[in-house]
Amino acid sequence: MDQFGMQEALKTLGLAEINKGCSTGNNWLGSTSNLIESYSPVDGKLIGKVAVSTKEDYEAAIAEGQKAYKTWRVMPAPLRGEIVRQFGNKLRDYKEPLGKLVSYEMGKSYQEGLGEVQEMIDICDFAVGLSRQLNGMTMHSERPGHRMYDQYHPLGVVGIISAFNFPVAVWAWNTALAWICGNVCIWKPSEKAPMCGVACQNIMAEVLKENDLPEGICALVNGDYKVGEWMTNDKRVPLISATGSTRMGRIVGATVAERFGKSILELGGNNAIIVTPDADLEMTIIGAVFGAVGTAGQRCTSTRRLIIHESIYEMVKEKLAAAYKQLSIGNPLDENNHVGPLIDTDAVAMYNAALTRVVEEGGSIIVEGGVLEGQGYESGCYVKPAIAEAKNNFAIVQHETFAPILYLLKYSDLDEAIDMQNDVPQGLSSAIMTTNLREAERFLSHAGSDCGIANVNIGTSGAEIGGAFGGEKETGGGRESGSDAWKGYMRRQTNTINYSTELPLAQGIKFEL
Repeated sequence: MDQFGMQEALKTLGLAEINKGCSTGNNWLGSTSNLIESYSPVDGKLIGKVAVSTKEDYEAAIAEGQKAYKTWRVMPAPLRGEIVRQFGNKLRDYKEPLGKLVSYEMGKSYQEGLGEVQEMIDICDFAVGLSRQLNGMTMHSERPGHRMYDQYHPLGVVGIISAFNFPVAVWAWNTALAWICGNVCIWKPSEKAPMCGVACQNIMAEVLKENDLPEGICALVNGDYKVGEWMTNDKRVPLISATGSTRMGRIVGATVAERFGKSILELGGNNAIIVTPDADLEMTIIGAVFGAVGTAGQRCTSTRRLIIHESIYEMVKEKLAAAYKQLSIGNPLDENNHVGPLIDTDAVAMYNAALTRVVEEGGSIIVEGGVLEGQGYESGCYVKPAIAEAKNNFAIVQHETFAPILYLLKYSDLDEAIDMQNDVPQGLSSAIMTTNLREAERFLSHAGSDCGIANVNIGTSGAEIGGAFGGEKETGGGRESGSDAWKGYMRRQTNTINYSTELPLAQGIKFEL
């Protein structure tokens, strides 16, 4: 852990060997009797320990949030935007150590860790501008001497449940928008990356203190699924934004809906790239490899399936196999490596099971997988990115395996390829590689991709802050980040104003006293 300046990074982020796990801003609550131990998948070493939040801790955090909301909601939105601007600047100051921590605790490359922090900075910049653009719409009334408009109001306490693969960015996507909308936030980070949660809380706490803001605007609760259950069952939390597995999303969505709350669900993806005969193959190979092996295949937008036209299938297969031979697997803090570890040994077991299953179902392995052992791989979390030939209807292909396994599928015509692309339960990201305008436009049409994200000549992996991020079907339907995703964090109200001296009733009804 002493390598790559990790100890210094932890110190800079205010992290200790043992950390309290519940905070309302600058105040930290509870004891440290029940601890989550965070071991790095990079080297298997203990990074630190974070206390599990008790029900009492949670109740205190919610109470502070409710109190802070009354102050925060009446601040003009541009002033709330100013707080978010300052947070973005703090993130710039802490970008290097926080990027290192993301890399070390989650296992993604250092460049990806820095990139994730940059996403946090970018959403802050976006939110600052948005704070002056929370626009409703004016309408003409059917009644004479009346006018109508609609407007958006904050909801209250917004609950955020995030996943290990993007341990800091997803929280920022939600909080930056929720804050400028006038909400306060309570966050349950992944129990697989608790140190990242504490680090982010420490950074935002500086901004809150410097602006003499009340406790409760930014709250943190650490723990397992039980903490998530408190949030999803709590009527005082009108919106839950949850990122994770489809299985988790089903539970969260149903629970929140039962109490008539709102949810933003960002769940699994089973993303495909269609490769046409008119594709630029160099671009295709780069996009497919990065999409399949980046973050060791642990992105919800990772490329899982490559749907290749039969006329170029063998050529693409050969080029991919050659590209995979060039991949360097090892410590993600070493910028010479392309692929880091999976998050834990449970993920390794799922990876192995998927490779076994695809062969059992009739597929064939093109690039062999396997778990790496020996010096540098002591954590037991490093695996070889694998490629398998398969069919779209295989049960394992229909399932999202969070690991670097790429399935090659063959098609004859574009309609068949689009049908294959859409014929999975998930609907997050998709792409087509083609220089043919007709093919590109068909893919983007009503009869094309059924995903929330559809790209042309760029892979499935990754997202831009300016666009709304999310997907359809079992991906959950939620939207975060750019465009008008901010509306998901607000309640909508229609207003009618009578500036006349009369009160005309609807449909010409007369009611005279």
